Amino acid sequence: MHPQLLLATGWIQFFQVFAALSILVLLHEFGHYFFARLFKVRVEKFYLFFDFLFPFPNVGNFSLWKRKIGDTLYGIGWFPLGGYVKIAGMVDESMDEDQLAAPPKPDEFRAQKAWKRLFIMLGGIIVNLLVAAIAYMFIFGIWGEDYLPTQSAKYGIAADSLAESIGLRDGDQVLGIDGKPVARFSQIIPEMVLSEAKTLDVARGGQQLKIAIPEGTVRNLTKDRTYKGGSFIAPRIPAVVDKVSSGSAAEKMGLREGDSIVMINGKSTLFYDQFEDAKLRLKGQPISITVVRNQNQYAVLNGTVPETGMLGFVPQGDLKRFFQVKQIHYSPVAAVGKGFSAMWDSFTGYGRNLKLLFTSKEVKVSESVGGLITFGKSAPRTFQWETFLSYMALISIILAFMNLLPIPGLDGGYVLFLLIEMITGRKVSDKVMGYATTAGLILLLALMLYANGMDVVRLFRK
Repeated sequence: MHPQLLLATGWIQFFQVFAALSILVLLHEFGHYFFARLFKVRVEKFYLFFDFLFPFPNVGNFSLWKRKIGDTLYGIGWFPLGGYVKIAGMVDESMDEDQLAAPPKPDEFRAQKAWKRLFIMLGGIIVNLLVAAIAYMFIFGIWGEDYLPTQSAKYGIAADSLAESIGLRDGDQVLGIDGKPVARFSQIIPEMVLSEAKTLDVARGGQQLKIAIPEGTVRNLTKDRTYKGGSFIAPRIPAVVDKVSSGSAAEKMGLREGDSIVMINGKSTLFYDQFEDAKLRLKGQPISITVVRNQNQYAVLNGTVPETGMLGFVPQGDLKRFFQVKQIHYSPVAAVGKGFSAMWDSFTGYGRNLKLLFTSKEVKVSESVGGLITFGKSAPRTFQWETFLSYMALISIILAFMNLLPIPGLDGGYVLFLLIEMITGRKVSDKVMGYATTAGLILLLALMLYANGMDVVRLFRK
């Protein structure tokens, strides 16, 4: 990719990550704020970002903007990660021990019944899940849903080097995983990983084969790899020219938009993966490309493949041009139901992903955990409302799930203590809560340093 294009793409990704996180953190904290105010609990501070060096509440106390309205101080902190609400009478990130040493007041968190405190602590998670569901409602209501049924990939697959190493071949048609059919082509790879599949059922040359998936395949699938066609397997598509770059070798040869490549140097080359393989073997050498133009006109184009192996054209990648893509349109009412079901599927799917870190022999924490760099790479490379909403929904799901983990300092840690109180009838002391929160914040800081450190390590390894 050209350096200027790479830089522009990086900024687009950065702004989408920053915008999504800022909006979602603000809404998450609003969830706590909403339930606190609903139960007439005083909220002392409502901040986007931290006005201290997280997780050290007394270091670098500074606000970019602040304004007090009623009992609440609203502000924007200087440390651009996360945010918080300071609820009166609660052990939180601020670690305000002086307030907790005084007797509880009626408008404080600790003076409320356990079930009210539970709703206040779950408020952020509830809002994150609702935001994800609403984002999906807009996506399905406005754009509907398109997917390629596995059985509609009539040309089979384009297999990359890892796929070939386990026995898959270009043109194979995937029938199922571990004997179970997979309805959507896009779900083949995620299902292989999440179920730690043992076999792939494929059709090849009129025969049905069972391809054994060797140990280590799932581990390789979860690494940051460069795939042929962008994936371990991709739908095999004809070699059709979409756009030709100005001044490129392709333009000088006479390639045009809509040309269908059928031969290279006299050898049949009907599919784009075949074209890519043949072209890369001809770096710096002459090439003769036979194309079909205007449906029935043949043209033979001659030129030389640059040393980069790039001729300078973009292939037609719209699957609707080649396959029967399933298109579903939702009414406003149906979009609401689909939004909630998609949110739940994403939530449980993320849980399955996280579970692999602790249960799988192949998925390694050091290879799968990432920080801000990994997070940034996952953002869409171009801005479109549909992809941005989908990305924001996913991040909202992740925030909800991570905050639900029973780690002191996170919402899930408080929920755990509240559940213990509701079951035993005995409240966990503020002193114990304080120690646990301190330990939890130190653990969270260590995890942040580890995840971002692994990002840096991977950069140097490359």
